[in-house]
Amino acid sequence: MKKLIMLVDDDVTNLMTGKTALQGIYDVMTVDSGIRALELLEKKTPDLILLDIDMPKMDGYEVIKRLKANHATKKIPVIFLTALAAADNEFEGLALGAADYITKPFNDKILLKRIDTHLCLIEHTCNLTQLVENKTEKIVQLQDAILSTVAEMVEFRDDNTGGHIDRTQSYLRLLVENMMARGLYKEAVAVWDVNLLIQSAQLHDVGKISIPDSILNKPAKLTDEEFTTMKNHAELGKQAIKKIIDKVDESEFLHQAALMAYTHHERWDGKGYPQGLKGEEIPLQGRLMAIADVYDALISERPYKKAFTHEEAVKIISAGKYTQFDPLLTALFEDIEEEFRAISARPQEVKE
Repeated sequence: MKKLIMLVDDDVTNLMTGKTALQGIYDVMTVDSGIRALELLEKKTPDLILLDIDMPKMDGYEVIKRLKANHATKKIPVIFLTALAAADNEFEGLALGAADYITKPFNDKILLKRIDTHLCLIEHTCNLTQLVENKTEKIVQLQDAILSTVAEMVEFRDDNTGGHIDRTQSYLRLLVENMMARGLYKEAVAVWDVNLLIQSAQLHDVGKISIPDSILNKPAKLTDEEFTTMKNHAELGKQAIKKIIDKVDESEFLHQAALMAYTHHERWDGKGYPQGLKGEEIPLQGRLMAIADVYDALISERPYKKAFTHEEAVKIISAGKYTQFDPLLTALFEDIEEEFRAISARPQEVKE
């Protein structure tokens, strides 16, 4: 299939000359003004644009500014056609994003060679981009497989938390997406990769892998001493993740995981653990995970307690506004609590 070239020039002779040089090798769309070119670009996307600079009403510089400001057209390569030979004019065009410059009257062979060079470059760049995207996808899949395997090891050791990791990931995504939609903490969230955040949430309880089975699976309420040992899982989780961070170059998702593992038991009133952080001293990731984690713990049955109903869990979390939980996030939870109920009611996936 032939590539489509848009030739924009207010001179009919130049349009005919250019079309004659290109036809047979490319499909050519001739346009007699910059304004008309922008209108046609809303309907057609050429592979390359040959653009005259000196045109009435809207010159080539203004056209390319608008092209580069539009997400749909900013990647189309533009070669300027101009009778202007001054270096300043050439520099201005290149600074605005032009791929090349050809002085009129142009030589047919040079014109064809320049076009071929830039189209080949685009194809090569697209191929490289695709290779990078494929490689990145494989790396993400590997990361997720490793994280989920480690998380499952923790969950298998803790007989009481089947499905907890999957559900808390779903609760967390629900909270984050609704928080973003409402503009809550938008400056903090603006720099997040949400998918990485959700992925890293799998490790929020990884420190439990170092807690003795006698405590982790005790079929009764823990003693004060045992609870002190259990609370160590936040610190142990952070330390385990930090060891990995120290050994790898790409660790953004691990930093997120470390934050959640270390801070999801902190409380808004400063009475949580392990650091006793208060209010917005607690990283936002930890404040979000606190709600997801506590909700799931409440609606889940344990040997030492019955499962609370959804309504009871909502009431308990609402009562923790300003004390245990971030008040803004608690209000958000109250607004979307029925969606939490829907997630908790999903059939649990059986993992072999």
